[in-house]
Amino acid sequence: MESTFYHKLTATSLDGELLSDTCCEKILSASEVELLPLLDAAYQVRKTYFQNRVQLHILNNAQNGNCPEDCHYCVQAKTATTDIDTYSLKPESEILAEAERAYQSGAYRYCIVMSGRGPRPKRVEQLAHLIQTVKSRYPIEVCLSVGLIDESAARTLKEAGLDRLNHNLNTSESHYPKICSTHTYQDRMDTLRAAQSVGLACCSGVIVGMGEENSDLIRVAKELRRLEVASIPVNFFLPIDGTQLSESVTAHRSVPTTLTPDYCLRVLCLYRLLNPSAEIRVAAGREHHLRGMEVMALYPANSMFLEGYLNATGKESLRTLQMIEDAGFIVETNGEISEQIQTEQGGVLLKELKVLRPRMESNT
Repeated sequence: MESTFYHKLTATSLDGELLSDTCCEKILSASEVELLPLLDAAYQVRKTYFQNRVQLHILNNAQNGNCPEDCHYCVQAKTATTDIDTYSLKPESEILAEAERAYQSGAYRYCIVMSGRGPRPKRVEQLAHLIQTVKSRYPIEVCLSVGLIDESAARTLKEAGLDRLNHNLNTSESHYPKICSTHTYQDRMDTLRAAQSVGLACCSGVIVGMGEENSDLIRVAKELRRLEVASIPVNFFLPIDGTQLSESVTAHRSVPTTLTPDYCLRVLCLYRLLNPSAEIRVAAGREHHLRGMEVMALYPANSMFLEGYLNATGKESLRTLQMIEDAGFIVETNGEISEQIQTEQGGVLLKELKVLRPRMESNT
């Protein structure tokens, strides 16, 4: 593929224009589209909006299991047989302690996740108080994932100081009935619109590898662009025993049954090029599927989880931080690096890593 093709990808994205579906399909599947120049094309867009900064997120699974939904990919679904720990909402003191740890670990954002269809009004008020307390104690952004909510709940959370509401689309509207039957794609869209109607920023992403076609991934990327979501987590499906979405289901699709590093990186590039100013996060499954090419995800993506993958295990924090540093990127943080985190796993001292803290506004 001529270099002008890759230059045009960058220029089109920076000009705010959408790539055609044909071009998007080519990015994902055409052998003549080489990976390294594609990564560079996406990086030029990423660099324009985010320079060489990386935002880190720590996820707190504040409530686990006993979910009435049947999302086929999830070990917490009512239909899953996976042996997991189940518990109701953690005590406030425990959630606040984890918020402090996230702050001290250098996380830019603390993500609170709860299982279930959606919170009742009493739980919304409880969460609002929790958010207010976190925000009053630590200069860290808070993202909340609580399932389906309406405009009234969204307004309460917004007024409490919530920075973002997470609610993933996960897949396209046409493919959605194949991964869930207890709620619809439209239910998820209604939640995002309820949040946006009260001025609450949204985080919404995709899970790659659930039997979808390339066209489904393209539709989701363009839908997220239309919604102007602030943050897009790109997850790569982890085939955990006990979930409905088994490998036998995913075997009959056009994209590779086993997600290759090459394909995963192409998806990240596509989502960057279609959503140039959005935070693109390489999320669950990055270690498993990207393997030795994990660091290359930083060229299209500008954020990742430092730790916390709900019911899957991610890479040790220090190794992730060292990977970011080795690639020449800078960690952007609202917090500080604690002495405990610097030494608890040995080897790398975080104080040696490049950390960018936002400047405090002055009156001058």
